[in-house]
Amino acid sequence: MKKNIRDAEKSQQGDTMGTSNGSLARIAKGIRLLVLDVDGVLTDGGIILDNQGNELKSFHVRDGHGIKMLIHSGIHVAIITGRSSKVVVLRAKELGITDVLQKCHDKRTAYKGLLEKYSLDDREVAYIGDDIVDLPLLKRAGLPVAVADAVDEVKSSAVFVTENRGGRGAVREVIEFILKAKGLWKEILNGYSKT
Repeated sequence: MKKNIRDAEKSQQGDTMGTSNGSLARIAKGIRLLVLDVDGVLTDGGIILDNQGNELKSFHVRDGHGIKMLIHSGIHVAIITGRSSKVVVLRAKELGITDVLQKCHDKRTAYKGLLEKYSLDDREVAYIGDDIVDLPLLKRAGLPVAVADAVDEVKSSAVFVTENRGGRGAVREVIEFILKAKGLWKEILNGYSKT
């Protein structure tokens, strides 16, 4: 049975929903890199082209804020996508994402480069995907996550599935789960609660 993030959060205190790699909270606690697909994960998968051929994408502001919080907490964030888009570079720069790997038709090569760059192994990586091109990385990552509207094959390869759809807060869901597992969430909330 696939777990969703809310169920996993409820069980972080004395987690008993083990996976073959141990509990979800224990896995999330060890994450040092979050790798994201773009279309269908950071966006809803829609692509808008105007009459001049400019590509437009819509990103969820809470996903972006979550990414900034994660980076501020010392966790690397990277994008690996099969397409190439100027708007992705602009959004990544805005959020502080320095690893933006586009036109990656075989995402495994880009992923391997990130592991080498940051001296990580698969167990320290969370990957969020939505389509079959994400399967190779979902099968390698220590914390493989599918967005709610991912294709069935991706959901089957994920440890759990978000409640929110791609481009609609799914990334933020995963980020909050990781930060809570690492014991950082309350500190972040307290920072916003100061008067």
